[in-house]
Amino acid sequence: MKEMTLPPPPRVDGKTDALSLLPEELAELLMSLGQPKYRAKQIFPLLSRGLPFSEMSNLPKDLRRTLEKSCADTLPRVEKKLVSAIDGTVKYLFRLHDGACIESVLMRYEHGNSLCISSQVGCRMGCRFCASTIGGKVRDLYPSELLGQVIAARLDCGERVSNIVMMGIGEPLDNFDNVVRFLHLVNHEDGVCIGYRHISLSTCGLVPRIYDLAGLDLPITLSISLHAPTDEQRSSIMPINRRYPLAELFAACRDYYATTGRRISFEYTLISGKNDSVSDAAALADCLTRAFRGTGAPLHVNLIRVNEVDGSGFSRGDRESVNAFAEALGKRGIVATVRRRLGADVNAACGQLRRATAAEQTGKTESEGKA
Repeated sequence: MKEMTLPPPPRVDGKTDALSLLPEELAELLMSLGQPKYRAKQIFPLLSRGLPFSEMSNLPKDLRRTLEKSCADTLPRVEKKLVSAIDGTVKYLFRLHDGACIESVLMRYEHGNSLCISSQVGCRMGCRFCASTIGGKVRDLYPSELLGQVIAARLDCGERVSNIVMMGIGEPLDNFDNVVRFLHLVNHEDGVCIGYRHISLSTCGLVPRIYDLAGLDLPITLSISLHAPTDEQRSSIMPINRRYPLAELFAACRDYYATTGRRISFEYTLISGKNDSVSDAAALADCLTRAFRGTGAPLHVNLIRVNEVDGSGFSRGDRESVNAFAEALGKRGIVATVRRRLGADVNAACGQLRRATAAEQTGKTESEGKA
């Protein structure tokens, strides 16, 4: 992992965003307040546990009051929580300090708990099958709000979060600086302490940022939201492909693998009658094989049955078509897995709960206005 200088931490409504600060930055803040820098080692672990300054009994009362007044409270609050009766998956709707809402999904596996987190309020990528992009992007999340989803979920469920998947609302690489700072925060041994190798970041294909991420040489797993085997098909459902077509995307992926040695996973959402035929599988295998021939990169495709979003016009194929697609890939030497659908009874795909809640609130507002 390469040494890097992080961009300055953000300020929130003119206040210091303490939860976005690394220990050495906290030390600088404390020294500016006339406090010894060792207090940063006292405060950083407590912030990572979600403890407010008012409850940090190891600090002088005057300092607690000063920090309360000068620092923003950016820890997300649980607005709504749905628990699957099928598999225990928990879907959270978090309310942020400015009233905006995002979603996170806690998934329980034998190897531990994985949390799928959001990186933006809304999304501007415009993928036609995704609920998160409806209404566009509102704003980026601060590093504290990225970290805060992990802290808030852990506080609520009372269990350790061992893996993070950055595949919720928003495009992580469109919020690059804040995401990189978050990765350093969540990995810090004195804080939440989740290893880089237990973090997966999914992107729709912001090519310049893939090169930037490779240059940091962080041992995270990169997932590419591919979803089509040709430029024509991909551009019809993912506008980003018109700017960065497959040839450019695959070139960036080759560079990422050559630089980091980390396997790249390709996400492929199966849409009935759109990209899920056996011939589509053959075309996908051919394009991946050509793109990575001679690199030694292991090829893995994660197949996902599309979540049916109102207004998208897209539907999910049956299990037989999914198995046929996976088998066709396997015959051509591409390892394929079919993602288990967790939390089916709580609409665990990100973006849907936020959208439904917004519609409910709009309806209430309209009905109240008519009363």
